[in-house]
Amino acid sequence: MPTGAKLLLEKIRELPLPDKVRIMNVCGGHERSISMAGLRTALPANIELIPGPGCPVCICPEEDIYQAIQIAINEEVVLLAFGDMLRVPVNVPKAAIRTLEQAKAAGADIRPIASPTEAVKIASANPEKTVVFFVAGFETTCAPVAAMLAEGIPDNLLLLMSGRLTWPAVAMLLDSDTPAFDALIAPGHVATIMGSEEWRFVVDQHHIPTAIAGFTTESLLAAIYSVLRQLIEHKIFLDNCYTQVVTAKGNNTARKLLHSTLDIVDAPWRGIGIIPQSGLELTAKFAAHNARYRFPVYADEARKKAGTMPPGCDCAKVVLGKIKPNECRLYGESCVPRNPVGPCMVSDEGACRIWWASGIKNGLPTKSMKVPD
Repeated sequence: MPTGAKLLLEKIRELPLPDKVRIMNVCGGHERSISMAGLRTALPANIELIPGPGCPVCICPEEDIYQAIQIAINEEVVLLAFGDMLRVPVNVPKAAIRTLEQAKAAGADIRPIASPTEAVKIASANPEKTVVFFVAGFETTCAPVAAMLAEGIPDNLLLLMSGRLTWPAVAMLLDSDTPAFDALIAPGHVATIMGSEEWRFVVDQHHIPTAIAGFTTESLLAAIYSVLRQLIEHKIFLDNCYTQVVTAKGNNTARKLLHSTLDIVDAPWRGIGIIPQSGLELTAKFAAHNARYRFPVYADEARKKAGTMPPGCDCAKVVLGKIKPNECRLYGESCVPRNPVGPCMVSDEGACRIWWASGIKNGLPTKSMKVPD
């Protein structure tokens, strides 16, 4: 295979491409790298790169965020969450508290953290307080949470789990009547934990070219080149273009920790609904640390509306790859990073936020970007 970003780009341009090829990149980190490198303007126009359901903040159920807000404002607790989660809005009247950030401003003890070790430190330093860690994330986030649980956590530390597995969402898209993509770039970070073989079903069951990519321009172009050649040559296989860290079986220790501490359950994805066997919840062994059991009154069943987005928000269609971020009715109008309406404009892994940051307002990027050597 050719190496170097420029050489790969030249090889892609030389391929006898069909009129249109739709390639979905699942990972939010991939989308950020693609957008910031300007690959959409560098690649042939008939290659469409589609952002997929790879932003955990974007798909975190509205009812989970609401529950976290209610616990924080009504109970004597310290609530911890990864920073992006503080700005995700829920569907409540304008006068009500809509985000964890607003709850913090109203006096709730809410603290952003960057890793599970911080949660343990805060709980250990405040033994007289109940500390609730709101965990939203995919396998790469949940693996260190599993390690934290296996090592033992303070009695006063509770977890409100909103963990998700990535592959079931892709399986759901492929099982639909009209899949929105012809080839798949599978997520490198997830494959590091779970192994490349987890994505073999895309090839074996759906006969769709698949390549696992890292986060450099070269690795992404190598994956794009691979899936394009697979399509053209009708030789479909699973290609690992991130061999520096991804193996067939992944990180065995991390997988064992996930299996021993977390159960796989049916779970809602915001804007999508229930995806079978896609959620991660604490096992019965850790029931005493489950915030859902400690504060059941805030689990509002009425909020489970297949993960409703705010009125006018098309984040669900963006997450599913049905529309481009800038085709959302609110994009760049009432929904901008400083005042997000939908979750895709909040996180730096959200497609709308990424497109806005890379200069995409109403069409193509406002400035051309150079593909590195």
